[in-house]
Amino acid sequence: MTTRTAHPSRGRQRSGPSHAVHRGRQGRGPVLVAVAALAVLGAAGFAAVGGGSSGTGATHAGDKGQATERARSGRVGAAGPAHGSRSPSPGPATTSAPASPRTSPTPEIPATGPGTFVTAAGGSTRVGSGTLLRYRVDVENGIDLSTADVARQVERILADPRGWTAGGRSAFQRVSSGPTDFVVRVATPGTVDRICGEYGLDTGGEVNCDVAQQVMVNLKRWLLATPVYAHRVKDYRALIINHEVGHFLGHGHVGCPGSGQPAPVMMQQIKGMHGCLPNVWPYDEKGRYLTGPAVS
Repeated sequence: MTTRTAHPSRGRQRSGPSHAVHRGRQGRGPVLVAVAALAVLGAAGFAAVGGGSSGTGATHAGDKGQATERARSGRVGAAGPAHGSRSPSPGPATTSAPASPRTSPTPEIPATGPGTFVTAAGGSTRVGSGTLLRYRVDVENGIDLSTADVARQVERILADPRGWTAGGRSAFQRVSSGPTDFVVRVATPGTVDRICGEYGLDTGGEVNCDVAQQVMVNLKRWLLATPVYAHRVKDYRALIINHEVGHFLGHGHVGCPGSGQPAPVMMQQIKGMHGCLPNVWPYDEKGRYLTGPAVS
């Protein structure tokens, strides 16, 4: 879900098999005992070189399942390639007790921050043929994100041929100083809540907003996305930017146009897909605007 303030249009989302006990015929007892002894010795030797069904191999299979479950647990979604959970690589076989599962680091998301920002240096070339809109990219102080990397991602999103430039009415250029038309700010949940709340919007520590020429991006959503996009976090970042910049351009929320159709970027996809397919771009590859019925 995102929240926004209205902006006028600037024209511009597994016990083994049971072993039956048979009495051998008289005279065969010693033979069977010898065979049994050989079998025990053989099994022990097999286990000593790692051929048993238990031990490290089974432990790593369990680790993988736990890692996947952690990635899908109550933090809304998993992080993408740079932050994804990974299973440990199998080590040498051993008959000792299996090591404890190794846990993968999860993104550190401070509840709130100082409310001050660092601006990404440099700038971009102009993209698009419409009215030029200059924007800045800021990252809140204390967040473990590269401002240059965030700026590059935002630039790529706004320059994509399926983005808002496809309509021919808006052009974008990133700057680091001078006049701007809007600013993209990645901030902690608490800071997003405070800034959005100043304009009467309740982001609940979870979502983004567009207020007063500020596209406020919740750090939690930037790092974790949502369940639908848990393995496509960078795609979800495109949805965040396109949705909130769409509000800045004057576009309101819309619903799913029909089961099996691409979800419009102005649909609140965090609230559910309602039969639509995931999509993070306002236009398709043929330049057609993707929209749906207006919702309040």
